[in-house]
Amino acid sequence: MQNKKFYPWLVVAMLWVVALLNYLDRQMLATMQPFMKISIEELNSAANFGRLMAVFLWIYAFMSPISGIIADRLNRKWLIVGSLLVWSMVTLTMGYAKTFDQLYFLRAIMGISEAFYIPAGLALIVDYHQDKTRSIAVGIHTTGIYLGQAFGGFGATIAAVTSWQMTFHTFGLIGIAYSLVLVFFLKEKKGYTVDNTRKITMRQEFSNAFKGLGMLFGNICFWVILFYFAAPSLPGWATKSWLPTLFSDTLHMDMSQAGPLSTITISMASLVGVLFGGYLSDKWVQKNLKGRVYTGAIGLGLTIPALFLLGYSTSFIPVLGGALCFGLGFGIFDVNNMPILCQFVSPRYRATGYGIMNLAGISAGAFITDFLGKSIDAGNLGRDFAMLTIVVALAIVLQLIVLRPKTVNMTE
Repeated sequence: MQNKKFYPWLVVAMLWVVALLNYLDRQMLATMQPFMKISIEELNSAANFGRLMAVFLWIYAFMSPISGIIADRLNRKWLIVGSLLVWSMVTLTMGYAKTFDQLYFLRAIMGISEAFYIPAGLALIVDYHQDKTRSIAVGIHTTGIYLGQAFGGFGATIAAVTSWQMTFHTFGLIGIAYSLVLVFFLKEKKGYTVDNTRKITMRQEFSNAFKGLGMLFGNICFWVILFYFAAPSLPGWATKSWLPTLFSDTLHMDMSQAGPLSTITISMASLVGVLFGGYLSDKWVQKNLKGRVYTGAIGLGLTIPALFLLGYSTSFIPVLGGALCFGLGFGIFDVNNMPILCQFVSPRYRATGYGIMNLAGISAGAFITDFLGKSIDAGNLGRDFAMLTIVVALAIVLQLIVLRPKTVNMTE
């Protein structure tokens, strides 16, 4: 089956489901606090619930580079299967939790296990999809991430009909069952030659890992890509965390309306953006090696007027237009990160590179979430939203000046 023409697309389809479960399982908790705090008293404290959400984010961030290094050294199929199996078992077990400490421990384990998926999954997809289909393949996979974020909100809906325990049990069992499907149908494909005839010691493995880090950090283009990835993460995480509040405050709208309107607007616009951006990038790069770079720049460029509209508008249409423009632009940017990385980094180090990018992006997100929380207390949320355009504009300039790819796909 692996030699069939359709198999690279089957890989995308299989990993699309994994991406959806990856984000759905982590997002469900955010919506089920009202149901869980009845059974676990500590969750009545917003501070405790924040700790529960934060432990996942920080562990996920710092595990991402480690998971990337491991994915470049080992069989990615089994990393993906193992990652899905472990976080699904954690999801299942959360339904049996009786105390806050148990939930906290399980949430930390979920952060470790989920961090192993994205670097390995994206690296596998780009090895199956070269040149003409790389961005659209990544784009289709990314729609699974956006839909997983959106569907995570339905955890509360299911919990209301059944129970929060049953919700965790159900999705945990789905993930465990699906990991068995991947065992039989997902196949590894390395974009570089692996010498399996020579035994390598643990010391040599560490040496090779540090060599990969040296190759990445010794490449000025990787530093620009890293900044280019992290800079839009500031407004990206800002919208995830604070856009409902901005909608509610600016439009004087009840949060029960502002929350769904803001999140659905961003998610659906981003979904369109990744598909359009993937298609445009794959076509453009066939005519110009900077096609992917230009496509990403267009996406980031769209977020600049969007942030001004979100920050300074006071009526419904401009604010909604800003959210749509931001979602579309961010989707176009998001889909081209790994394909651009492939033009400057060898297949041997792509998972490592993306893991480091994840660390930078999530760290930026943690910083801006805290910063804008203080901004709300000071009454400056709209202004500070708009000020994020400075960082985005700098990222676009650096990207266009420094990133000059010599090939569509960097090889050995």
